[in-house]
Amino acid sequence: VQLQASGGGLVQAGGSLRLSCVASGRTPSRYFMGWFRQSPGKEREFVAAVNWSGEITVYADSVKGRFTISRDNGKNTMYLQMISLKPDDTAVYYCAAHPLIIRTTTPRDIDYWGKGTLVTVSS
Repeated sequence: VQLQASGGGLVQAGGSLRLSCVASGRTPSRYFMGWFRQSPGKEREFVAAVNWSGEITVYADSVKGRFTISRDNGKNTMYLQMISLKPDDTAVYYCAAHPLIIRTTTPRDIDYWGKGTLVTVSS
């Protein structure tokens, strides 16, 4: 499985961005897909995840109510809509795929990673 994230960029605080992650190769359709992020000097952390059908979503407390995760299996694509962005959201965002992703899933547990996309939120 190959994952390719895109959509990052520079945005002012309060602005919005939408990240995309396209899966290719032998994509396990029943896998959870999710987003993690890593800021300079910090460990990679969980952001959000969605189950294979899109019916179950889970979020980190820090982004709940501002970020929305979704997926379109017909397009093998996952999205992260981010609104009300804060400078603390500045990070490289990575998409991930794994049989199960929950808030306590650690990066070392993840089967598949995509290359990150940088989100910079200016104050």
